[in-house]
Amino acid sequence: MYPNLYFLLLDLFGWDIPAFKLVNSFGLMVALAFVAGGSLLKSDLKRRELEGELQATEREQWVGKVAGPLAWGSSAFLGLLLGWKVTWLLWNASALFSAGGPPQQHLFSGDGYPLMGVAGAVLLGYLRYREDMAQRLETPRKEMVKVHPWERTGNITLYAAVGGVVGAKFFHLLEYPEEMVAFFTAPSLQGFLGGLTIYGGLIVGGLSVAIYAKRHGIPFLNLADATAPGLMLAYGIGRIGCQISGDGDWGIPNTNPKPNWLSWAPDWMWSYQFPNNVNAVFGPRPAGYTGKLITEADPWPIFEGFGTYLSPGVYPTSFYETVMAVVIFAFLWAMRKRWKVPGTIFSVYLMFNGAERFWIEKIRVNAPMEFLGMVMTQAELIASLTFVSGLTLLLLVNKKTLLRLLGR
Repeated sequence: MYPNLYFLLLDLFGWDIPAFKLVNSFGLMVALAFVAGGSLLKSDLKRRELEGELQATEREQWVGKVAGPLAWGSSAFLGLLLGWKVTWLLWNASALFSAGGPPQQHLFSGDGYPLMGVAGAVLLGYLRYREDMAQRLETPRKEMVKVHPWERTGNITLYAAVGGVVGAKFFHLLEYPEEMVAFFTAPSLQGFLGGLTIYGGLIVGGLSVAIYAKRHGIPFLNLADATAPGLMLAYGIGRIGCQISGDGDWGIPNTNPKPNWLSWAPDWMWSYQFPNNVNAVFGPRPAGYTGKLITEADPWPIFEGFGTYLSPGVYPTSFYETVMAVVIFAFLWAMRKRWKVPGTIFSVYLMFNGAERFWIEKIRVNAPMEFLGMVMTQAELIASLTFVSGLTLLLLVNKKTLLRLLGR
């Protein structure tokens, strides 16, 4: 496992660059997931507009009007952070991160280079001011400009990202009440960054995008269809981050012998001990595995601050979900031009998403809950509702086709 980019580069290439401890493996893969999802969304929105499914809208904007002090100040503030904090972290990385553990705590300390911060603020603030003034007109004017749906990809992705993180954190806290108490009574950076529930992100992120689409005249079902394949691929990429970092999103203990039909696969695909996992799990856990310290006799390196492994090995469920997500993405991407009824692609995405998550929960570690006399996990409940919602939407949007097939 590689908790951050530093250990990956050190182990694979022998590069000892402490500054890369700032780059969390899971966070890096989540960022790449948003980039991939956004790129696919932009591509499909362009196609849908060319085929007449979506139309550009008009909006009024100023030409030649300066952005003003607020914009200059925001650039200056960015320069302040880069000069004061980031420069200090990079320059002192070897000493700061030598003790291991999460380096993000240094981001919120009061240490830094104040003079470098002032210099950065002046430089970026001035550059933004000069750029602003170069576009200034003596008499600013208003013009109507066309905005294509694909030009809103950045904003759509931003709404999905912010809503997704808030929703993922909120649903995780609902699932683990003891963490909710700790989150508000003793807030910490690690408490904020750790623990996210994907379905919370999907629900709140989806609602955020729906609100944005309504405000800007984009038909939601068409947008949802364009978004669905990228969402599935992004989910798979995010799960790669879970697997690489060992963030605790793994399965229950798997002591069963590897079946013959998997003889071609490496042993870690069947049962994995997640050495050097980012949570540095140590001691017994209710799920049935125990976190143990890595020793010189073990076949793995010992990463300072993270040197533990799981005994016995567990199902690498993140890897399984990545494989399933890529397969589902490939199917949705192949069908996106064939299924013309708005909402069909999104409906099938919901059904696949719900079915995949429901079955993976059978071998995943999660907190059980009671619902209508049944014991299940929060994810199993939401996955079931997701599947039913997808099936219901599929029937509704294809109602005319179904009635015609039934001869009505």
